[in-house]
Amino acid sequence: MTINETNLNTPYFMINETKLIENLEKAKLLKEISGAKLVLALKCFSTWGTFDTIKPYLDGTTSSGPYEVKLGHETFGGETHAYSVGYSKTDIETVKPLADKIIFNSLSQLEAHYSSCAHSASLGLRINPERSAAGQDLANPARPYSRLGVKQDLLDISVADKVDGFMFHMNCENKDVDAFIAILDYISTTFAEYLNKLSWLSLGGGIFFTYPGYPIEKLGLALKAFSEKHNIQLYLEPGEAIITRTTDLVVSVIDIVENEKKTAIVDSATEAHRLDTLIYNEPASVREASEQGKFPYVIGSCSCLAGDQFCETQFEQPLEIGQKLHLMDSAGYTMVKLNWFNGLKMPSIYYKRVNGGIDLLNEFGYQDFKGSLGQV
Repeated sequence: MTINETNLNTPYFMINETKLIENLEKAKLLKEISGAKLVLALKCFSTWGTFDTIKPYLDGTTSSGPYEVKLGHETFGGETHAYSVGYSKTDIETVKPLADKIIFNSLSQLEAHYSSCAHSASLGLRINPERSAAGQDLANPARPYSRLGVKQDLLDISVADKVDGFMFHMNCENKDVDAFIAILDYISTTFAEYLNKLSWLSLGGGIFFTYPGYPIEKLGLALKAFSEKHNIQLYLEPGEAIITRTTDLVVSVIDIVENEKKTAIVDSATEAHRLDTLIYNEPASVREASEQGKFPYVIGSCSCLAGDQFCETQFEQPLEIGQKLHLMDSAGYTMVKLNWFNGLKMPSIYYKRVNGGIDLLNEFGYQDFKGSLGQV
């Protein structure tokens, strides 16, 4: 059945394959220049109906929990990297047969699970370099008292007898290549005696190399030089960089209310469908809005949370009940964080192909809501 976008019921996500491939081509270029391998960060984007497009460009997946490990192994293939802030014994038994690399967050976790995992996968340890480039303190892995990774003063060179690799994750939407290279140089100098004994190193995610105008060649050459200096295989763990600007959350105006400001209430909610808008106080951008528009509106959600709104913006013409709005750049940390707050209808997920056809990847109904909260 042919899907006509104009007839789709809101809310829904529309992923654009053409835009996805544009990002993936940049990833391919970075790989070619640097020699690094790239694994998709499933914590950011796990919509596996798109993986056939992504798989030819990337080398595998990296995960933050056992279900992501299983999903990456089953639906993506390639290398499956498993990391967790804390593995239980049950988690380890789940992960061991699926993962090519298992990365521990602490020395105590490495000690607890080493004998069980040593012959199952290549083991790694997360390190806190105490340097970072992150715009939000909430997402800063090197923030004071961080629980993420091992500080250098707790390390001993003997750890290289137990692990094959380290993982440094210290960026969050870092658009500044020089800031990243400065941290890379710091790691190269400070951890040289470890790096020279390891076979691989993951530099995590958060490097926004698909941002418009980003100097990919400069990044690639810096990574290549680092890899050659230490004779080590580098990995990057992009999430947002792969899917940025690929997806709209499409909503409809269902009411317009006025209390000094006009608020257009839409059939969606940040709390349920675009949670990072609320958590990080980063307003959404609306495709239909205009910087020179003379009609200002708050774009408010239909949840009962008083401060739940997508943004404040303006339009060339007054909004109308039933009008669709496209909330842009809505792929990262959205579909993986959907929830049933207020019992709101969860957005369907569609995939617009290069040839213009539209595939339905998933849709949700009352039974999904009911089943998530009790016995089926």
